[in-house]
Parts: sequence; structure tokens; C-alpha cells
Amino acid sequence: MKTFLNVGCGPENREKIKGFDNDDWKEIRFDIDENVNPDIVGTLTDMKLVKTGSVDAVHSAYNIDHIYPHEVPVALKEFYRVLNDDGMVFIRCPDIQTVCEAIVQDKLLEPLYELPGRKGKITIYPIDIMFGHRKEISDGNEYMRKKCGFTYSVLDKVFFEAGFKSRYGGRIPFLNGGELALAAFKKEKPEEEIIKIANPFFPS
Repeated sequence: MKTFLNVGCGPENREKIKGFDNDDWKEIRFDIDENVNPDIVGTLTDMKLVKTGSVDAVHSAYNIDHIYPHEVPVALKEFYRVLNDDGMVFIRCPDIQTVCEAIVQDKLLEPLYELPGRKGKITIYPIDIMFGHRKEISDGNEYMRKKCGFTYSVLDKVFFEAGFKSRYGGRIPFLNGGELALAAFKKEKPEEEIIKIANPFFPS
């Protein structure tokens, strides 16, 4: 059985993680917030409690934009370290280009989509993607504050600079907004192989 590290796991909801929602994978839940009862408490930039080369995959959804730009290379170095030699990262994050397009159309405070939250559905607006979800932050959840953003070319570039030799992904339509999805591999692989491996993890 393969093992994946679910970074920024939030409340337990493995059945919603496309590609990892089967018996082929064992989940290790990792989060900065001890209130969500992760297996390991830590941060994207300090994963010292995870052994080097100990996991087959890292899953990271909507958390890399919660660290500062200068911390991103540190986080990706940690992702690289904990993966075994044939490991991969599957990452999703907001598409800042989509958000900027909405802002240019003067839709800063118009709803983009809804997401499940700890207290029911959360309506997401462009301003929330830029700066962090206002309601969650006002309720005291400072972990929801946004600190950086990515276009696809920038996301691909930072993974390349972190040493990931093969990468595949792009801008993905997501409800009324958009997101970025990227699969990054430590080893260099033929394009056909990485597409075959990565596609089951991409949003439908």
C-alpha cells in the first residue's frame, strides 16, 4: 500500500480527495491546526516530524497560498525531502489570474462559488481569495489569511526551481471560478507516463 501525506488536511474528508480515495492509499493527515486532529501537527515550512523519503505522494490543496512568497521555496524543499525517489506532489490552489479577471470586471464582492466549511457552506468572493476568507478570519481562524498567489506559469516555475523534473497541469475550471492543478515528480518521466499517472487526481 502506498502512503500519501495530506498537507493542510483540515477536517477529515478523505473521500473527497480525488485519486487518493481508494484502498491503494494510506493517508497521513498533516495540519498546522491541532483542532482538526491531524496525525502530525506542523507547518508547510517545517515538516521535521515527517521522515525523509517516507511517503509516495504529497497532497496539498488550497494551502500554499497561505504562506509568504519567500517561504514557498522552503515548503517545496520540504515536499521534496519527505518524498521517496519516485514520489510525486499533487497540488491545487486558487488561480489568481481568474480572480484578477473578476476584479477588473468590478466583481470584487460578487460570489464566485461555495465550498464546504467546518460550520456549513462557505461562499467565496474574489476578495476572500486575495486576502483570506473574511468570516473565518473574523471568527479567529488566522490560518485562513492569504499571503501570496499564483498563475500557472509561476506555480510550474517554483516547482521546477525546487528540483521537480517532470510537471503536468494547468488552469482548471472550478465551479464559477478557476483553480490551478499541478502534478510534480522527482524523477524525469515521459510525457505520456506523467499524464497517465496524473489524470486520476485532477478535478473532473
